[in-house]
Amino acid sequence: MENNLSDIQHQTILAVQCAGAFIQSEIGKIHQSDIETKALNSLVTYVDKESETILVTELQQIIPNATFLTEENTIEQTQGEWQWIIDPLDGTTNFIHQVPVFGISVGLKHKDEMVVGVVLELNRNELFYASKDNGAYLNGNKISVSTTEKLSDSLMATGFPYYDFDYLENYLEVFKHLMTHTRGIRRLGSAAIDLCFTACGRFDAFFEYSLSPWDVAAGALILQEAGGVVTDFEGGANWLHGRQILGSNAHISAAMLKVIKGKF
Repeated sequence: MENNLSDIQHQTILAVQCAGAFIQSEIGKIHQSDIETKALNSLVTYVDKESETILVTELQQIIPNATFLTEENTIEQTQGEWQWIIDPLDGTTNFIHQVPVFGISVGLKHKDEMVVGVVLELNRNELFYASKDNGAYLNGNKISVSTTEKLSDSLMATGFPYYDFDYLENYLEVFKHLMTHTRGIRRLGSAAIDLCFTACGRFDAFFEYSLSPWDVAAGALILQEAGGVVTDFEGGANWLHGRQILGSNAHISAAMLKVIKGKF
């Protein structure tokens, strides 16, 4: 499989770039009538759906027997030895409002392990990608996590809950602690991109709850391949389907877990 992954990664990048060209062509063209509400503050447009259709069509040609787990359900969602996990437009609300942080996230899972991840941030044209045991890259250059050792020197990223408010008080408690013990917290509106920005050292850590697999599948692999640590909020490995993720460099991970563990 190892020899195959670089070729699969390359073809995945081409598929993502194809969908990315479509999304870029639609920036600024969304009208209120184009916006659907799937659930509280969960928005979708024809751009999300068409991007997903493009991705599915292209990815089916790479591994014909692979299954899909996608945000917009444009294809049957099934399990299989190989599974593509797709967010066709991560940061839809940003895209609608033309806030320039949004992109595409495509991950490939083999059995129970993520093996390929590609994330394209469309405004800066930054392509992040990784394959298992082959390192992580940004536009062809190898990337690595930060070397920051202390929370007090760290810049954090998070996502604010926008529909699941069950842990709001706990979240605000964690948020308050980090506000007063770090250099600051940023909320960009795209978990996939937050993970990639952590992978290349722009952020020292990222945490969020109420996430879906397509939000984190690709970015988490990229972060791991860049030397980062990815866990759930208890320090375990249930970050893909557990709806909570903490990604950071190895120095900050333990300190972050001390703040978050037991709160969610």
